[in-house]
Amino acid sequence: MSPHSPDTDGDKARYDRATAHLDAPLALVDLPAFDANAADLVRRSRGKPIRVASKSVRCRALLERVLAREGFAGVMSFTLAESLWLARSGCTDVLLAYPSADRAGFAELTADPALAAAVTVMVDDPAQLELIDAARPGGARGGPEVRVCLELDTSYRLLGGRVRVGARRSPVREPAQLAALARSVVRRPGFRLVGLMAYEGHVAGVGDEVAGKPVFSRAIRVMQAAARKELAQRRWEAVRAVREVAPRLEFVNGGGTGSVQHTAAEAAVTEVAAGSGLYVPRLFDNFRSFSGRPAALFGLPVVRRPGPGVVTVLGGGYPASGVAGADRLPVPQLPAGLRYDPQEGPGEVQTPLLGPAADGLAVGDTVWFRHAKAGELCERFSELHLVDGDRVVDTVPTYRGEGHAFL
Repeated sequence: MSPHSPDTDGDKARYDRATAHLDAPLALVDLPAFDANAADLVRRSRGKPIRVASKSVRCRALLERVLAREGFAGVMSFTLAESLWLARSGCTDVLLAYPSADRAGFAELTADPALAAAVTVMVDDPAQLELIDAARPGGARGGPEVRVCLELDTSYRLLGGRVRVGARRSPVREPAQLAALARSVVRRPGFRLVGLMAYEGHVAGVGDEVAGKPVFSRAIRVMQAAARKELAQRRWEAVRAVREVAPRLEFVNGGGTGSVQHTAAEAAVTEVAAGSGLYVPRLFDNFRSFSGRPAALFGLPVVRRPGPGVVTVLGGGYPASGVAGADRLPVPQLPAGLRYDPQEGPGEVQTPLLGPAADGLAVGDTVWFRHAKAGELCERFSELHLVDGDRVVDTVPTYRGEGHAFL
């Protein structure tokens, strides 16, 4: 089965058998596919450790499963509250990928040496250091040292900076700027500079082979090749500049699912990040540099048959974050041949689906969908049913199922 085409009827039958004792809506993870995707990420990382992006998994049991594999080390978290929770749960290496203004969280972090040793916070502005100091229970010099990682802007600039390709993240772009920020950290009591991160989302998260768009795809590949070359040089210079300030820098993190093999090839990078490649949501069907197996799906029950060629399922309005568009919608995957009604789309409470396959479905049958993005699926479900073959071998809570909605 190709990951870029619909699954076979056999896959639907297998998932239906595995979950026959359960009522939809429900979500599942195909464990052999999940494990195969993990193995492929390790292959592409060229021996460099992979830090798991928790926002793309959002299930503690599956984070633990992948971290138990050789080739994976550490978690990249998305909020400070999540970071502290994971550290309290036993994770000893948590890198917070985004700056935080969680004063209560920083107060907790700086009051507990064990948490401070396990969590590294992200900084791209001295004002963030001021906020942390203000939150310390013992004042600016109170408590254990806070581990700090600096973030470098990775966007690709053209026409003298008038054109930007990539996310608006860190304001720190040039090696000299990063070195100045590094000096502000190492000179400040109560902080220890341990890492550098540079996430190239315009390469790692943008597909380069979009079906039916050969010219656009070619343009993306040309842009990404140029962006990788520019960033590799700038990242190397930035790491060299920061190491002059902090010679004992512990790690340099880069990459993402779509760029693992390219980022891992850079000598300056010591680890890569990935998470979406474990589930392989629909946005990762458009990459030609790697193949993955869709591992996470959700099933919705047929509740109506309005007429020939139409069924209605319960729920379905689960759009992904990002610029609104059809590519942010879940895709009906199994059975193959279903599509949304263009006048309705996926709805808050019900979703009509059109196509010849609808006539083969009865009330109570399940239609299986793939989410556009990875971990956001878990914000809709409190548990994941882990499937091996045609059996559910375990059921585990998502973050929501454990009572946490971090964002």
